[in-house]
Amino acid sequence: MPGAFSRSSSESSCSNHAQHEAVHEEPSDELYEALAEVLTAEEPTLCQRTYLLPSGDSVTLSESTAIISHGTTGLVTWNAALYLAEWALENPAAFTHRTVLELGSGAGLTGLVICKICHPRAYIFSDCHSRVLEQLRGNILLNGFSLEPDATAPAQHPGHNTHNSESPMVTVEQLDWDVVTAPQLTALQPDIILAADVLYCPEIILSLVRVLQRLSACRKDELALDAYIAFTIRNPDTCQLFTTQLGQAGISWEAVPHHSQKLFPYEEHSEMAILKLTL
Repeated sequence: MPGAFSRSSSESSCSNHAQHEAVHEEPSDELYEALAEVLTAEEPTLCQRTYLLPSGDSVTLSESTAIISHGTTGLVTWNAALYLAEWALENPAAFTHRTVLELGSGAGLTGLVICKICHPRAYIFSDCHSRVLEQLRGNILLNGFSLEPDATAPAQHPGHNTHNSESPMVTVEQLDWDVVTAPQLTALQPDIILAADVLYCPEIILSLVRVLQRLSACRKDELALDAYIAFTIRNPDTCQLFTTQLGQAGISWEAVPHHSQKLFPYEEHSEMAILKLTL
């Protein structure tokens, strides 16, 4: 392990340095160079985390070691994504044989858990940041799924699967909520929408509500479309703004009861919630 090697090298160098001082010898240039190399070594910017599932399966993700990296917070897994994944594991019927659209997928934890356990027909991951999308595609492949070329594939080829009948069709879509076009949204045709930890500022909340309205308007049938939005309650005013905007948009909502199982290592004191929206 790089970290362990660095610590070992540093301790060894310091020990040698101490021995030189004890006998009043000048440390060699090589020793100083070795110590400088250890002290100036850069920490790795990526790590791999594995999340174990009750089935005995697991999800492994490449994630950033920094909360903010490349100008985005989407390269790490946030608490609400873990919370939503737990809820999905308790409610697999909500996703079985359905097309799922996830908004702001980030590192991909929630979607990969659902793809492995809940048997969706198709899963559409989406985000807007190019670096997040690159990492997201890598995480999907890392967990053994193949990628369809675009998000229109589920609608064009229902039931098609390049692996086996148990594996969902998986796509990744670049989706900027403010500039996405009506044809792009019409091509998606989800049966259910998910999002986690996307309520972090007023501008994002307004964009989210608008894109939810547009997704509902683009449906080819008249069936109600459900959306589940999970979030950490950091600022009650932010949550209030979201529910107020939903009301003004004519979107009904209800709080989902807290689920019982805690499988993943998120902060104990974090207060999280899931709202079920009917579009």
